[in-house]
Amino acid sequence: MLNRKLLFLVLLMGVMAHAQNCPDLLSPAEGAVNVPLNTTISWNPVDGVNAFIISLGTTPGGNDIVSPKFVSGTTYTPPLGLPENETIYVTISLYFYDGPDITCPSISFTTESLTQPPASCATMTQPSDMATNVNPKTNISWNYVYGATGYLVRLGTTAGGNDILEQDVGNRLTLNPDIDLPAETPIFATIIPYNDIGTAMGCSAQQFTTGMVSDLPECTSMTYPPNGETNVPLTTELEWNEVAGATSYYVTIGTTPTSSDILDNSRFYTNSTPIFNLEPNKTYFITISPSNETGTAMGCQKESFTTSFGCGPYWDVNVGDFVTINPEIDFPDTISFCENEAPYIAFSTDVADGYRWYKVDDKDNETLLSETSEVAISENGTYRYEAYNLVDREAGTLECPTTKIFHVVSSEMASIDNLRVQNSNGLLSIQVEASGIGDYEFAIDNMNGPYSDSSVFSNIEPGNHTLYVRDKNGCGVAQEAFIQDLTLEGFPKFFTPNGDNINDYWQFIQPEKSAEVVFQSIRIFDRYGKFLKQISQDSQGWDGRIAGRPLPSGDYWFVAIDDSNQEIKGHFSLKR
Repeated sequence: MLNRKLLFLVLLMGVMAHAQNCPDLLSPAEGAVNVPLNTTISWNPVDGVNAFIISLGTTPGGNDIVSPKFVSGTTYTPPLGLPENETIYVTISLYFYDGPDITCPSISFTTESLTQPPASCATMTQPSDMATNVNPKTNISWNYVYGATGYLVRLGTTAGGNDILEQDVGNRLTLNPDIDLPAETPIFATIIPYNDIGTAMGCSAQQFTTGMVSDLPECTSMTYPPNGETNVPLTTELEWNEVAGATSYYVTIGTTPTSSDILDNSRFYTNSTPIFNLEPNKTYFITISPSNETGTAMGCQKESFTTSFGCGPYWDVNVGDFVTINPEIDFPDTISFCENEAPYIAFSTDVADGYRWYKVDDKDNETLLSETSEVAISENGTYRYEAYNLVDREAGTLECPTTKIFHVVSSEMASIDNLRVQNSNGLLSIQVEASGIGDYEFAIDNMNGPYSDSSVFSNIEPGNHTLYVRDKNGCGVAQEAFIQDLTLEGFPKFFTPNGDNINDYWQFIQPEKSAEVVFQSIRIFDRYGKFLKQISQDSQGWDGRIAGRPLPSGDYWFVAIDDSNQEIKGHFSLKR
């Protein structure tokens, strides 16, 4: 994506200004001969580079001796030593966060020739000599012996015996026996180094005693940061998968694969721990070994992660809280503009050193639209807003961005297509049917609302009403009047004599835009045909009473005779 490319270019430009020179070997010097097999390889530091990748091979760029390894410092000691009488090619790459490594030309030296077998025997490191209650499922580990190209391991129940196992493990420093060792038994381990010239002489057995057979807990793995993660905050919470049966976890963290300078086999009773104020742009190596009353898991995988260039969060002891350089942003998930007002100008009120706006297509490709605090948007779609602060680091000027994906939709004023009206028990239900590309809300009889997301209005008094549809994005208000036909040739269908001065009397209403009608008489009957009242056309009308007594709600009938002796019959409702 374009923003990542742009960020990488900024970072890389800063790095290139300081880190174009490849390091020189300090020890052994380039072209050195008769180099000891246990030599530590060291090189000079490079400005702006905090991590390296080293590989060793018998050809330029090769890694048949040591596959590529992360190194946070400027030294590396091969754990198995170096092969004798061999030209060794050292290849060092400069490691950069979120960008390609810079691989330097290989530098070579030649190791010494061996003239005798290994001069010393191997010392067992796991279990330790004379250890007790060792789990029968234990691995066997030992230290490197100068000049050794392989090791013969004997395990027995007597000193120097091999009744349990005798195995040539090759050039390795650990053995995981295929079978469990006998329980509650003294075990004698003899580890004999050898090379092409011969075998170390006089190697004595080392002893440990096993305990009861019991299952060790399984190893675990990191959940955060996951193995290989980059741009990890400098203050973070390490988390790993909980292991069934484990009661604690031993955690080792170092800046090299073999060091423990951050945490040295520290014990934790939960599957997480906070780590404060790590160094920026540095690779850390972590090993987590679950443990219980039986023992500690063996041979657990070493994992690694790399910190960010330093935007934070940091734990500031003066403030007593986390501090981050990334700007805080406040921008909506969705913005809208009226179609007749394009382009729409979106702007940021966030405080930051710089801004960028991108249009994102359906394949997540980004097009830069603006590098100011505002942007002109003329079409719907997905966009990304980015605000960033700048901070000076050893590797150059670093951007600390905060981003927000947002969506743009266009709106328009609604069109009211229909008013669907239903009459239930004398009250109305009105549903507004509207169309358009906006996001609409609805109101009745008042343009100022209240508005609702529902387009249905229930329990509405009969009569004339105005319905309003407002675009939520400010593109206008549409309105439609509902005119209820209250007359049958001018005679109301109902009246409500409740004293509210609205429809309190039943009387003929002269229809608009029609010829004037004059009635000789208007007589009112109950539903059984009993005559109740006669009113004149120019009177106030009937108030729903007979002899001062209010009549009940119900249907009533009328007969009206006009001046041409035409008789009009109908019925109406009295509602209380």
